[in-house]
Order: sequence, then C-alpha cells, then structure tokens
Amino acid sequence: MVTRIGIHDSIEALFPPEVLRDRLAAVDPEVVVVDTDGVGGVDALVTFAYDDAFLDSGLEWIHSVQAGIDRFPLDELEARGISLTNSTGTHGDSVGETVAGYMLAFARRLHEFRSRQEREEWAWAEWDAPFTLSGSSLCVVGLGTLGRGIAARADALGMDVTGVKRTPTPVDHVDTVHPSSELHEAIGSAKFVALAVPLTDETEGLIGAEELARMREDAVLVNVARGGVVDQPALVDALRSDALDGAALDVFETEPLPAESPLWGMDDVIVTPHSAAAHREYPDRMAALVRENLRRIDDGESLANGVV
Repeated sequence: MVTRIGIHDSIEALFPPEVLRDRLAAVDPEVVVVDTDGVGGVDALVTFAYDDAFLDSGLEWIHSVQAGIDRFPLDELEARGISLTNSTGTHGDSVGETVAGYMLAFARRLHEFRSRQEREEWAWAEWDAPFTLSGSSLCVVGLGTLGRGIAARADALGMDVTGVKRTPTPVDHVDTVHPSSELHEAIGSAKFVALAVPLTDETEGLIGAEELARMREDAVLVNVARGGVVDQPALVDALRSDALDGAALDVFETEPLPAESPLWGMDDVIVTPHSAAAHREYPDRMAALVRENLRRIDDGESLANGVV
C-alpha cells in the first residue's frame, strides 16, 4: 500500500517538481518533494534521475517520467521487489511534431536563415538547396509510440514513409515496414532517417560507420531515441566528409553536450537539449499516469506501463 509519494527533485530538469506535487494534491497518499537523501521516507517515487540509493530505500514503486528506462538496473530492482513503470505512450505527439519541425527546417532552410539572422545577414540559401517535404522520403527506425507519432505527421505532410520494426506488421501511415534484418536497405533509400528506438543491448551503436555509409549523400539523420544508438564519432566523420547532408540531434552520448563537441559548430547540424518531448502539459500527463496506477494498486491490478 502506498501511503507517501515522493516527487524527486531531479524532475526540475523538465519542470518544477512542485507543479506535479500540486497536480496530485487530491490523491489519498501524501505527496512531497524529496531529494535523494529523503527517498527513505516515501513508499513510491516519481523521478527523472536514477541513484543507487533508491535500491535500499524501502521503495515499493518507482515511476520514470521518461519512456526510456536504460538508466535503471532492472535486475536489481526486481530482486528487491521494487516495481518500475515508465511514461511510454505519452510523447508521440510532441516528439512527432519536433521531428516534423526538424525536417521542415532542413527542407525550407529555416535553421540556415536563423543563423544568418543572428549575423544580420540578408541572403537567400543556395538556389538548389530548398525543397518541399511533399514527395520526400522518410524511414522511421522504431515504430513504437514515438515512431508512429513521427510517421503520422510525415504522412500528413505528403512524405513517402517507410519504417523498420522487429516484427514487420503493418503500421498506420507507413507504406512499407521492413524487419530489422533489412535495416541497411531501408535507410539506404531515404532522404530522412529518424531514429525512435529504445536503447538496449541490441540497439546500442545501431547506426555506425557502415550504416552511415549506406545512407544517401543528401540524407539527413534525425535522432530522438538515445545518444548511444548512434556512433557519435562516426557521425561526426560522416558530416565532416559531406557523406551526409546534415543531422538533427536531440540526444547525445554525453549530456549535456560538452562544449568542445564539434557538433556545436556545424552549420548542417541542429542541436536540441533532449527536449523533443517537452510539452506544457507534461505534468498533467505524469499526474494522470500516477493516479491511474494508484487506482490499480488499490484494486489489486497490474500497473500500467509496467517494466519491472
């Protein structure tokens, strides 16, 4: 039974933790904002970060406000009887629109004009650089909630959408779904390649030098998955050698992206600070998930979005 819920102060990276506390004011358990030292005083924890101290704090349930759970030690949590839930299913619209924004920026050269505005330069892009997304091709690697959100918006923009999925069953808004074994074929013919897979042992380093070489020279890589899905040095090499037309990156091997990273200074790269899922309704969505799982706990049901 959950009698006290902690909102971990690491949520500050996304929104003030007090906002989520206030959204949960009507639930029966007491809801408090805690730091890592205070985790021992709560039964359940809503968190952005993970700390090994969580394992020995007497927690019954941890909820991650992100969909990705690669930072959590699943075996250790299971061994201690700590349930883990995540926020999958809540970011398809925001991430989908972010990716649409990246692609529109490259097509209409908006990122280029923004940089010129900062330099007070009045100049067109090269005459043959702008294009429209209608008729352009996109391959979405990973067709879960994020990938389907990306595909739906790309389809609405008139793009030719293909995808890669472990089980190549049909997906709405995707013309052709390839199995994972056809990754090279799938990414090799697309103007845009969008990565939307979780970080697992199978997907770590999924896009390396060989995969980048398979892509078109005018291709743009979009990564809203996890930094570890891409071999970042190999990507830098591909961009420097003009083997790719550009990249839009929301996630990186090291976050925040170090100041010395060459990606900062590349005109053909859009860097965003792991913010693709940002939405002013983020706290409301998290509160809804927590309330639903409190109901399930009371009714003896399995937890929604259960991982462990």
